Amino acid sequence: MKYQGRSRTKRTGGRRRPIHKKRKHELGTTPTETRVADAKLKTVDTRGGNVKVRAISTDVASVATDDGVVSATINGVTRNDANPNYVRRNIITKGAVIDTSEGAARVTSRPGQDGQVNAVLVDDE
Repeated sequence: MKYQGRSRTKRTGGRRRPIHKKRKHELGTTPTETRVADAKLKTVDTRGGNVKVRAISTDVASVATDDGVVSATINGVTRNDANPNYVRRNIITKGAVIDTSEGAARVTSRPGQDGQVNAVLVDDE
């Protein structure tokens, strides 16, 4: 988990003393690396009594085509600018280009945050 609080140095280079200890809501979590496999979801309680649905793995994407939105099966990840290793490990993040039954599509949603994969068709590069 990563803690990103206030900077410890002033603009002048002087030192800032902490105003309080770390708070629970200031902590982060490890990223949810959504893989291409059978669908598996996980719910996480968030601040304010809300709930997030994380996609641990998925094999279905809602692809926007000229005819409308179609549910397509995901075959694999072809490109991921977030991390080149994600292509080898078949990890889906926002902006990743996935190979679907409808063709190549770019992911527009955040599967680790939304729990679903939304994508739009792209020209083969």
